[in-house]
Amino acid sequence: MAQAWKCSGLRWSADGPVLAWDGGRRSALTWGKRVAFGVADGGVRTCVGARGHACPVRAAVPGRSTGARCEECARLDRAHSVAADTIADDPRPYHVYLAWFGPGMTKVGITAEERGSARLLEQGAVCFSWLGLGPLMAARRTEELLRAALRVPDRIPYADKRAVRSALPGTAAERAAEIAELHGRALALGGWPESLRAEPFRPVDHIEVFGLAGVPAAVGAVSELVAGGVVGGRLVAAAGPDLHLDTGDGVIVLDTRLMTGWGLVPVEGAEVSVPVREFRREAGVQDGLF
Repeated sequence: MAQAWKCSGLRWSADGPVLAWDGGRRSALTWGKRVAFGVADGGVRTCVGARGHACPVRAAVPGRSTGARCEECARLDRAHSVAADTIADDPRPYHVYLAWFGPGMTKVGITAEERGSARLLEQGAVCFSWLGLGPLMAARRTEELLRAALRVPDRIPYADKRAVRSALPGTAAERAAEIAELHGRALALGGWPESLRAEPFRPVDHIEVFGLAGVPAAVGAVSELVAGGVVGGRLVAAAGPDLHLDTGDGVIVLDTRLMTGWGLVPVEGAEVSVPVREFRREAGVQDGLF
């Protein structure tokens, strides 16, 4: 019987996406590479713990959970999360950014300067620009200013991001147009914290990094892994935590966060045998009266 491995998620390196495994092993992912694995038969998905510590009770977690944490470990993880606004005394400088995921889908966010663009790659941002740089609380206030004054959200659902990846505008200038306009409006706002330094508009485009140029439209997404189930396909694109896999019967999206907590084993060329939620394609349905 093949040894089972535990995946700790998708990481973005200077050379592209890699799958990380417990114990430090990494698997580089390149376009066209065959990605195939099975879930250990009879296995149970267990909590991945929090902040580098194993779950003390190895609690079972639902297959559809993208966090793969039990309630207690999720609480501990949030207690040390900048994203959850629970840390106020972090001395590091923070960037405020504008990120674009598709037409009408722009968000504002913050990330530690030392992380560079890693957070944007992890979120699947098709293009982005820095907006400002300063202390954490100043960055937080600026983020809230944009939400209140310009109605810019701080979250975009992953389902919405996935739905538009095969139909993005063809040029980098077109893809950057929305954040260019919003960047100008944001800098014109009053009420910016004095300690936050405005950054010029310099768009960074990830279309080639993600392999999204000309990517076929996905027909569905894996909704969960199950014991004894198999996933296999040829990698055609990756964005954020998602792998776009050509199964031979169409492209499906695998959110690699669903892989964590399971014991996974190598397989040879098997068909997909886990639950897949099909994307509806309703031709001719109007959005409104006209």
